Amino acid sequence: MLQWALIFLIVALIAGALGFSGIAGTATNIAWILFVVGLVVALVFLILGRGRRAL
Repeated sequence: MLQWALIFLIVALIAGALGFSGIAGTATNIAWILFVVGLVVALVFLILGRGRRAL
């Protein structure tokens, strides 16, 4: 998930440098959403992983 966020961020930077502000804004929003979702999933796995122990 975080890899896709990085890809969309790179697309946004390139589009912004080339003057495509609409595409850059959309890619930035998608990157931000994917980043936040990735962090939430990582925190959930971190919290759930602490409660279980191997037998």
